[in-house]
Amino acid sequence: MLAPGRRAATAEWAHQDRTMGRNGNWSMTMRWHDLLFMHWPVSAEQLRPLIPSALHMDMFDSTAWIGVVPFRMSNVRPRHVPPIPWLSAFAELNVRTYVTHKGKAGVWFFSLDAARSLAVWTARKLFHLPYFNANMSVRANGEQISYRSRRTHKGAPPCSFAAKYRPTGAVYQSANGSLDEFLTERYCLFSADSRQSIYRCDILHGRWPLQPAEVEVETNTMTEPLGIHLPDTQPLLHFAKRVDVDASTIRPV
Repeated sequence: MLAPGRRAATAEWAHQDRTMGRNGNWSMTMRWHDLLFMHWPVSAEQLRPLIPSALHMDMFDSTAWIGVVPFRMSNVRPRHVPPIPWLSAFAELNVRTYVTHKGKAGVWFFSLDAARSLAVWTARKLFHLPYFNANMSVRANGEQISYRSRRTHKGAPPCSFAAKYRPTGAVYQSANGSLDEFLTERYCLFSADSRQSIYRCDILHGRWPLQPAEVEVETNTMTEPLGIHLPDTQPLLHFAKRVDVDASTIRPV
C-alpha cells in the first residue's frame, strides 16, 4: 500500500523517539562515522513490489526516495560488554527507503553490505536484515573520505560502490517538517523474515549533525540487483561526522 503523500514525519513522534530514556529495552550500542546520505527521488511503483505488503510506502510530497548510505562503524557491541577490536569496527553500506507501520515511520533496507562476516551472519540470523559480505575500504585524507565496496557474498548478485566525498559547510540540524528531516530523522527500522512476518528495531540517538556535502562517484551499481536504475541527476547529499547510537532488541509487530 502507498501511504498518502505528506510533508514529513511529525515533530511529535520524532521528539518522543529522541527523548526516550536509555534505561529501556536497549540491547546494543555503536558509533557511526563519516556517513554520507545520498538520496534520489524515484517512482513509488518501482519500490512497492520490493516491500512487504504490511508496510506502507512513506513519501514526501507524494514522492518516494531511495538512499545509498556509506559509512563506517566502531564500538559495535552489546550493552555492558566491552568492544572487541577485530569485531567492533567495520565499514557498512546500505540501500534504503522509507515506510510506515501503524503510523510509525521507519527505514526499510533493501541491502546492507558490511566488511565483517560475523556481523553479517548475526544480523541476518537475529535481525532478519539483508546483510551481505563485501570487501570494503575507507580512507580519510583530511576531510575527504575515499570509500570502496565490492559485494562478495556467496550466491548474491554482484554490485559495487566507489566514491570520494567530503563536507562543504557548517553543521546544522534539520528543520521540523523539512525534507532533510524526513530523510534522516528516523528512529526505527523494519525487517521481515522468510514468511514475511514483520519485525521492528528502535534506534536512539540525538538529532543528526548534518552538513552539506559533495561527492565524486566512480562506481555505483548498488541498486542494480533490485532492478532500479537511479535517475541521471545529482543526488541530494547530507554528511554527518559522528553519531552515537543505541539499538533495542528486535521484536515482531
